[in-house]
Amino acid sequence: MSEAKEVLTELNDRSREVFRLVVESYLETGGPIGSRTLTRALSEKVSAATIRNVMQDLEFLGLLDSPHVSAGRIPTQQGLRMFVDGLLEVRDLDSQDRQKLDATVGNNASDVGGLLDQVGAALSGVTHGASLVLTPKQEAPLKHIEFVSLAQDRALVVIVFADGQVENRLFTPPPGQTPSSMREAANFVNSWIEGRTLSELGTIMASEIKARRQELDTLAAQLVESGIAVWESPDDKSGRLIVRGRSNLLGEDTADEELDLIRTLFDDLERKQDIAEFLELTEAGEGVRIFIGSENKLFSLSGSSLVVSPYMNADRKIIGAVGVIGPTRLNYGRIVPIVDYTAQLVGKLITDRS
Repeated sequence: MSEAKEVLTELNDRSREVFRLVVESYLETGGPIGSRTLTRALSEKVSAATIRNVMQDLEFLGLLDSPHVSAGRIPTQQGLRMFVDGLLEVRDLDSQDRQKLDATVGNNASDVGGLLDQVGAALSGVTHGASLVLTPKQEAPLKHIEFVSLAQDRALVVIVFADGQVENRLFTPPPGQTPSSMREAANFVNSWIEGRTLSELGTIMASEIKARRQELDTLAAQLVESGIAVWESPDDKSGRLIVRGRSNLLGEDTADEELDLIRTLFDDLERKQDIAEFLELTEAGEGVRIFIGSENKLFSLSGSSLVVSPYMNADRKIIGAVGVIGPTRLNYGRIVPIVDYTAQLVGKLITDRS
């Protein structure tokens, strides 16, 4: 951000105003703006030729681009980043938007997942974009674990949490498992389970199996290791991502080239595990973050932007994230406070239910 402000400081008032008007026009219309139109919008009266010279200078600096010969200018990705970091005016949250988001609190979903699904739908509806909600990792203390054989190549690990939640996860057990080896494996795990979370238990089991392998039946040891693979499975990350409102990105006036970009974006959204991993990068810091175009390694091909913010539990620990994704010409000034408020709202909802 300091680099952006430094470059903007070096621009004179006229260049800064021209740059701001070009970007604001692009964010509103998605198209280029010409010098004659700018002469009517500028605070000072100058000729179209003077404006063209200013835009050429801004293009030389890499802040503007001309999509067609003799057409007006649009901001480059570098220009958009410069605008967001140095000139963006973030609005106060609109009262109607706040009311729509607050209304989700009154919907009594049976579980946190259902509640966050409602929040995602509300966020999509308010922003008219696609919303992303990364649900919290299950970090409640454990109470009991049990292994249940379903067939020779299928078994179930039943995980009971101290708060009463129960999860059943299918997995493929090692060959030759018997009822006694499953009981021994469950007894071994449950002897270490009290007060620990899944991630904590997984770490302990990995080391304890090595230390106590002689005391533990070979089949039971193999089963515990298989169980660790289940409860630490990276597939959990893909299931933790809720995506709503993809259809909002398709409008009647969407240009053909934009349709191609949006189709690519939809393909990106199908790669839920990758997106979840990316959203977890928000755990590196608080506050709303904006990723534009190729700054976002997942959506660079679709020319889209992501506005995302982490949310926290009562201990001020980051446990998930909410975001809005759309074209690079998002209304950032409006979207940023909405995403920020939604993250705070979700954090409060999670805290109230814990």
